Amino acid sequence: MTIRTAVLAATATAALLVAPEASATNYSLWIHGKNGGGTQRGNYADFSNWGPSTVSAGVNKKAVNWDGRQKISVENFRIRDALDCFCTGTNWCYIAVHSAGDLQIGYALSMYGGSARYKKNAVPNSTGVCGNTDGTTQVGWNIKWVDVASGAGGGSELADNGEWATSDPIVGDLVTSTARGMFNHNTTRSAWFYMFAGAKGTAYSGILSGQDDEAVAYHSTGGVSVKGGFCNPGDWFCDGTLNTGTAATSNGKAKWSYHTVSFRDDGENHNHYQNGNWENIVGVVRADMATYAY
Repeated sequence: MTIRTAVLAATATAALLVAPEASATNYSLWIHGKNGGGTQRGNYADFSNWGPSTVSAGVNKKAVNWDGRQKISVENFRIRDALDCFCTGTNWCYIAVHSAGDLQIGYALSMYGGSARYKKNAVPNSTGVCGNTDGTTQVGWNIKWVDVASGAGGGSELADNGEWATSDPIVGDLVTSTARGMFNHNTTRSAWFYMFAGAKGTAYSGILSGQDDEAVAYHSTGGVSVKGGFCNPGDWFCDGTLNTGTAATSNGKAKWSYHTVSFRDDGENHNHYQNGNWENIVGVVRADMATYAY
C-alpha cells in the first residue's frame, strides 16, 4: 500500500466516525505562489492565475487567492480563512499549491495547525470568510494531503542573489535562509506533502543549485531539509541525487518529515510556469488532483 492509498483509507475511516450532524463534503483548495496575477482575493471561484476554471482539478475546487507580492505572514490569514471555511467540521480538503504557496500552507500548518478553529459552514462572504456552524471548535483542519508543484518551501537562490529586481516584500521571504527558518517545516500536523519537482531549467538559471525549473531548485522542490545541489540520476557536478519517495538524497541529506517526492522530472520537460493554462509542473499536479482528489 502506498502512502497515498494509506492516507485515503485512513481519512475515509475517520469520516465514517464523524457524527452525522451535516453531510460531509470534500474540497480541493488551490493556493498560488508569488504574484498570482490579477486574482480577486476572497473570491474562491477566480482561477485566472491557473487557467480555465472548466478544467478538472479535483473535487469541488476552490482558488485560494492572496496578494502574492506580500510577505507570507501578512497574507497567511487568507489561507487560514479558506482552511476554516472548507476544512472543518465534517468537511475535508485536498490541498494543491505552487511555488510560494508551499510556504503559505507550511506556515499555516506549523504556526496555527494546533490552534482551536471554529467549525464553518462553507458559505463564504465577499471577503472569503465563512460563518460558524454550531459555535464549537476543533484543533486544526481536516486535510487529506498536500500536492506541491515546484514548492518554494526552501526558498530560491534567485532571491538570494537579487535576480528578482523588485521591491515586493515576498522576495525577502524567498531568500533561502529566510524561507528555511520561517517555521518548522517538519511540523505538518501529519499531513503528507507530495512533492512534484520540475527540471526544465535554462542557461540563465545556472545561479540555482543543482537541477531546477528556472525559478526553484531541487533542494526546495524536493523537500530536502538542507540546501544543496541535487540532481537527477546520472547527472554530473552535483552534491547528490534527489531520490523519489521519502528516501534521503544519495549523499545522505534527509527530507523534511512527511515530505515525499512523487514526481521527479527525469526528462527535464517541465518548467516553473503555468502560463495561465495549467501548464508545465502545475499541469502534472492538476492531473494528479483530478485523479486522486475525489
